[in-house]
Amino acid sequence: MITEHSVHLKRGKDAPVRRFHPWIFSGAIYQQSPNLQDGDWVNVLSDKDEFLGLGHYHAGSIAVKIVSFTPVTDLQDLWVHKIARAWELRQQLNFTDTNAFRLIHGEGDGCPGLIIDVYQDVFVFQAHTIGMYRNREAIVNALKIVFGDLLKAVYDKSKETLPPNFATNCQNDYLFGTATVPHEIQENGVKFSVNWVTGQKTGFFLDQRDNRALLAHYAKDKHILNTFCYSGGFSLYALKAGAASVISLDASAKAIDLVNANISLNKFGKKKHEAIVGETLPYLKNNQDEFDIIILDPPAFAKSISTKHKALQGYQKINQLAIQQIKKNGLIFTYSCSQVITRDLFLNMLVAAGIAAGREIQVIHQMTQAPDHPINLFHPESNYLKGFVLRVI
Repeated sequence: MITEHSVHLKRGKDAPVRRFHPWIFSGAIYQQSPNLQDGDWVNVLSDKDEFLGLGHYHAGSIAVKIVSFTPVTDLQDLWVHKIARAWELRQQLNFTDTNAFRLIHGEGDGCPGLIIDVYQDVFVFQAHTIGMYRNREAIVNALKIVFGDLLKAVYDKSKETLPPNFATNCQNDYLFGTATVPHEIQENGVKFSVNWVTGQKTGFFLDQRDNRALLAHYAKDKHILNTFCYSGGFSLYALKAGAASVISLDASAKAIDLVNANISLNKFGKKKHEAIVGETLPYLKNNQDEFDIIILDPPAFAKSISTKHKALQGYQKINQLAIQQIKKNGLIFTYSCSQVITRDLFLNMLVAAGIAAGREIQVIHQMTQAPDHPINLFHPESNYLKGFVLRVI
């Protein structure tokens, strides 16, 4: 055992963890070691002292996030095993003309609270828990062991994702090596400029890779509106596929600057593309029957259960407007990345939006995150990205 710290579960509260769900809620604990600190390693034990798992403690509703369901005697070996297993999956996925991917996807890779994204030879480390942050040195050592010369630098982008009180004393910086930004990557042959220092999340939204490729299948000769476009991922795929025109819309002027930089990087020119700083709702209200395809990929409207109802109202407004305004037989690519909005809730919202819009609709594709963002079968919460392609008749 690597720690003497422990939490004991109440009788009958061990069923979820025996089914490999990695979260231990505080209400399931009847006894714990004294003076536990946020981020401490703890053994999770049954009321009969049976070992159930090893994880990171945090004083909150989710008291422990389990990293291993078997006893661990060497932490460095644990991280090497986790990273090597994750790398094996990414190699198995056999990306084509792509050098950017997610290496560690939290619970999906058995590492709750940890994200590692790879941009060619630079790895961006992002801890969402204090426990993962406190283990960053061992995790970087494991990356060196597994990747060797393939690893040029590791950048820590955790300040924004850690609990605010703890993050006050944290700074984003390189944990190993250095690299210049912006950094050029390639995804399915499309080039992107990525800046993990100033960009959103780790610098790019890798989870939509396959959905961008799906859009390209329909984009030729079409007039397309890409809302909440950020750095223009969907726009670039559409232009490469031969779209007649693409409008990229985002409320952030910085995002529009990123779009324009990526347009130049791919040498598409501005003849078929227009980038606009603006809000989605008023833009949709004022532009009817102009688009064959509309992409709705907003940021997470709901970051907690308490905001779920308001978020669903927001999703319904933009989807109803898009359904009302799109051309006959047009396609809407619509998404939610809010973890608390389930696929069923999102689909029911689309039904309500369709009824209110008064048009017939067919679902022709159901989408999720790219496979380098694996879903833990025993942790349904890791299935966070929901998407549908709607044909509006």
